[in-house]
Amino acid sequence: MPTTLKEFESVWPRLLEDLTEHCKAYKLPQQSLDWFRRQLQYNTVGGKCNRGMSVIDTSALLLNKELTEEEYFRSAALGWMIELLQAFFLVSDDIMDSSKTRRGAPCWYRVPEVKMIAINDAFMLEASIYVLLKKHFRQEKSYVDLIELFHEVTFQTELGQLCDLLTAPEDEVDLSNFSLEKFTFIVIFKTAYYSFYLPVALSLHFCGFATEKNLNTALDILIPMGEYFQAQDDYLDAFADPEVLGKIGTDIMDNKCSWLINQALKKVTPEQKKILEDNYGQKNSEREAKVKALYHELKLAEFYEQWEEERVADLRAKIDKVDESEGLKKEVFETFLKKIYKRSK
Repeated sequence: MPTTLKEFESVWPRLLEDLTEHCKAYKLPQQSLDWFRRQLQYNTVGGKCNRGMSVIDTSALLLNKELTEEEYFRSAALGWMIELLQAFFLVSDDIMDSSKTRRGAPCWYRVPEVKMIAINDAFMLEASIYVLLKKHFRQEKSYVDLIELFHEVTFQTELGQLCDLLTAPEDEVDLSNFSLEKFTFIVIFKTAYYSFYLPVALSLHFCGFATEKNLNTALDILIPMGEYFQAQDDYLDAFADPEVLGKIGTDIMDNKCSWLINQALKKVTPEQKKILEDNYGQKNSEREAKVKALYHELKLAEFYEQWEEERVADLRAKIDKVDESEGLKKEVFETFLKKIYKRSK
């Protein structure tokens, strides 16, 4: 049975205490300690935790058994380290994007007494990963591999963010700066590595199956899967019913270098391109409607649906070829694909 959010969240208090004790050893003044605990709670807990829970579910599949209490805790601890990484990215990202809300609450930097202290808080969220990793995994043969994996994926994500910020600044619309190549780079580096590859790679190390061959197979399947996931996200942003999606799409107004705008730019006539240039990336619902109307005219929804079938067929062909001789299982990838194929939110 896949783990539940409630089970996963039950591990968090123990990790919060580990971080608290670590600070107490330095005699951190109580006011600062209370602040650190509060921001850890505010920024790390409350999301869907899909990345973190994937470590546990993948470990159970790889070991082909129900995890013992200790195995569950240790794989969940690795999962929470991804959630800390996610929190570090989100707190920083919200400042860079001047965002207002996150998970239905004010972004951390917009909490009145926080402001730019949030920058230091983001650093502390990232540093917490390595405090927990040392406490719980220092004795493992894979300890250095785990450290290097977190460092490498963090750097990859930051490269993706850099490319995104330079390609699509919110206040400066220049569609000639967009391309499918840039979209692909941004998506792979900003999302696919830490959201798809990292949970499985951590689980392979945890279970003792992190051979070079298995890690390469995981990369070969999960990076294109992450790219598909983001294209799907961009499609839903423009075409899904906001009631079902649970949010109102903002990619057009936010000048996002999305899959849809890049496909549109490949298909437009000069007249249609002018419509995009005049209306894309504007904080105006009438202009947004003009872009959406053009997306319909270009039949981008139908194009996406056909592209999705081709992409999923490619992924299934890759999954079918997975060599299970070194402990990797096709089911790991099938589970990921099943969660995202034809999703509506």
